[in-house]
Amino acid sequence: MRQFTVLGLETSCDETAASVVRGRAPGPGEVLSNIVLSQLEEHAPYGGVVPEIAARAHIEALDAIVERALCEAKISLQEVDAIAATAGPGLIGGVMVGLTTAKALALASNKPLIAVNHLEAHALTARLTDGVAFPFLLLLISGGHCQLLGVEGIGRFRLYGTTIDDAVGEAFDKTAKLMGLAYPGGPSVERLAKSGNAKRFALPRPLAGRAGADFSFSGLKTAVRQIVRGAEFSQDSKPDVAASFQSAVLDILTNRTRAAMAMFRRDCPQVQERVLVVAGGVAANSAIRSALSALSEEEGFQTKIPPPGLCTDNAAMIAWAGVERSQIGSFDSLGVAPKARWPLQDMPARGSLVSGTS
Repeated sequence: MRQFTVLGLETSCDETAASVVRGRAPGPGEVLSNIVLSQLEEHAPYGGVVPEIAARAHIEALDAIVERALCEAKISLQEVDAIAATAGPGLIGGVMVGLTTAKALALASNKPLIAVNHLEAHALTARLTDGVAFPFLLLLISGGHCQLLGVEGIGRFRLYGTTIDDAVGEAFDKTAKLMGLAYPGGPSVERLAKSGNAKRFALPRPLAGRAGADFSFSGLKTAVRQIVRGAEFSQDSKPDVAASFQSAVLDILTNRTRAAMAMFRRDCPQVQERVLVVAGGVAANSAIRSALSALSEEEGFQTKIPPPGLCTDNAAMIAWAGVERSQIGSFDSLGVAPKARWPLQDMPARGSLVSGTS
């Protein structure tokens, strides 16, 4: 199977990104360029991403970012094999900017278009970096998503657990906002937690020990709110709140992932080298990476976590998903529509059946 070279665009939230990646499945692939322009300064005054501001920033920046990505890759648009772009899920205005730009580039260069599911791109990143073979267990943790899935192939996912309320990244951001920490909240909480006492505040571990592998973070977030509004809370206690919160998150993630590992062993008894892949922006958290690596060692799994720069939103993962789809001839028409919501279970498997939920 020959190598493919793909230009990828990512505009689903507040990063404007373009990348050129070359390779063949199962990887590893070669990242020829990976340009990411953050919009942190634009959104910081609001304490979160403002969709209208994000979409306008993408419009203003994307053309130059694409040009820079091609220049750094030392390749012309005519030399790429396909154009890939996030088609969802995400903030619809931003998704529209990236997908429309990709359509224009594909039309102008007479190259095939690939509409990439942003979540599948996160799922496949460990193949780009480490050549992980199917099937593997995936913990996808980000600001909008928290899921445990068996990844059985391109477009083939078996859902083991999902959040019944908030995503873990959202819980980090809300906790940071409650304490008046700088945006973005996740890294701020992580930094503060390093100097705190994780045992000072007793916080709940929702659903821990329950059957299944679903998550819940709303009760944890509410408990933090009660502490912040209580008499014990002060500027000096902020590190202890951050550490206690992060400790609770670690316990929840490891407990639920342990349950999913048992399900994966049940469903894939033939797999000799079991792998846990951790992906999504929250996977950049060093304490979470360490806790999940320790869990994997206990449970007989290898842990594959992409470097932090490929956990947060980037275009290299979009381009790599394009490489994987190119190799099975899974291209899209110029009429493909952007999607604000696009669950992995709703993806067309393109020649293979999508696994049902467990």
